[in-house]
Amino acid sequence: MIDVAGLVGSLGLLRLVTPGRGGQVHDVVLAEPGEAAGRPGEIVLGAGVSGPAEAVALLERADAAGADGVVLRAPLARDPEVAEAARSLRPALVELQPDTSWTHLIWLVRGAIDRAYAPRPSGAVDDLFALADTAAEIADAPVTVEDARSRVLAYSGRQDTTDPARVSTIVGRRVPPQVIAHLRACGVFRKLARSSEPIIVPAGPDDMLPRLVVPVRAGGEWLGSIWVVARTPIPQDRVRRLRDLASVLALHLLRLRAEAGVARRVSADQIRAALRDGVRPGAAEPPWRVAVLGGGDDLPGRLDLWEAITHRFGWHRPLLADLDGALLAVLTDPPRAGREPDAGSMRWLRTVLAEVRAHDPGLYAAAGGPAHSPADLPRSRSEAAEVGALVASGQLPPGLVLLEDVWDAVVVERARRAVGAGAGLLGGPLPALKAHDETHGTAFLPTLAAWLDHYGDTKGTAQALGVHPNTLRYRLRRMAEVAPVDVSSPRVRLALRLQLDALLGRG
Repeated sequence: MIDVAGLVGSLGLLRLVTPGRGGQVHDVVLAEPGEAAGRPGEIVLGAGVSGPAEAVALLERADAAGADGVVLRAPLARDPEVAEAARSLRPALVELQPDTSWTHLIWLVRGAIDRAYAPRPSGAVDDLFALADTAAEIADAPVTVEDARSRVLAYSGRQDTTDPARVSTIVGRRVPPQVIAHLRACGVFRKLARSSEPIIVPAGPDDMLPRLVVPVRAGGEWLGSIWVVARTPIPQDRVRRLRDLASVLALHLLRLRAEAGVARRVSADQIRAALRDGVRPGAAEPPWRVAVLGGGDDLPGRLDLWEAITHRFGWHRPLLADLDGALLAVLTDPPRAGREPDAGSMRWLRTVLAEVRAHDPGLYAAAGGPAHSPADLPRSRSEAAEVGALVASGQLPPGLVLLEDVWDAVVVERARRAVGAGAGLLGGPLPALKAHDETHGTAFLPTLAAWLDHYGDTKGTAQALGVHPNTLRYRLRRMAEVAPVDVSSPRVRLALRLQLDALLGRG
């Protein structure tokens, strides 16, 4: 892990002007006009900020977004107005030497962050960056190494002769959507998936320069690719050397994938222990909530989907685990409000679901009650499973569903399970009414359920059943002839309704 001060200390091009009040740093982003200036755990680069007023405005935007640092060029970062404004805000203010390019800084910062979070004791990530530098030397051009999902794994130190699309790729850690569309139109991904031959990609949107793409494969499996910014055609002898390097890179990608799988299994084992045995789930502070994350029937696919969602929205070390057929998350539930929610909190999850459900309405999160200590986590997990089962069965609408908002449905479901239609009806009028329905095709049981739900209101019951009130009255008289029903006792009404719920399978 690394914080802003540690990051500044590791790079000779930066100086800390004000320390801020942030935490660990996970990523670096460019400030974009009209968009949120970063997220918690991110440093915002003020490229294009030209005066004190713009600098103060960026600091305030970054503070509102919860970002942990803002980088401005010298001497703007030392301007008294800017420094004074920064002292009262969350983001640290960092000064960049005046002659340093933003692209070079992005490379340095991303490298420092990647190395800080690289798996230990392995050096697989460091090796990827070294191989990217080697590929850049061979091609005499900037290089990125990407996986089969177009996520950037490493990039060369040479990025001074690149284009805006490459800068966006490095900062965003994946290829921009408009570039992806251009590549698909050119058939690049289809060729990468089927062939080991290098591909020439023509110039594209946003001043994108031509690319040479070298597939990385192992045992017939497409693992990733080497992307070279080719302002001029790459000589064939250099292309052959890049193909040889791709064979070496394939071994490192396999190793990195194995290490990522091990790291995920270790993290998941720790979360499972917390949920089963009530031990601390990690560095996050209580109170916590356990949530079932839903959307789709394929559990491995759901885990991949939610890992992608959590990373996209800034939760870089998500507390996720699959347990007993469910995908579970441990989230913080701090009482404070007003500031941009921290990644991995319940407020953050509400914001995330509001955005992703616009594209996938089937996604939901069902949360148990607060866990104020590790010992409370198994109880919160059990409650989350109950709420999740009600959502999955269609008894509750999807979205972010909290236990305290649907407690009545949970209580009824617990009682329904305890009553259990298979355990026998224990007497009363229902056995005779049930037998009459089965023999004569009547609807006495749903009629009695609707009658109880509407407190004996004839009009409301008839509307719920879709029959005329006279039809309802006749049906009630026939029911009384088959099995007299005394509903004067509140306890009898409750017992009847619970048994009916167990029989009819609805609340």
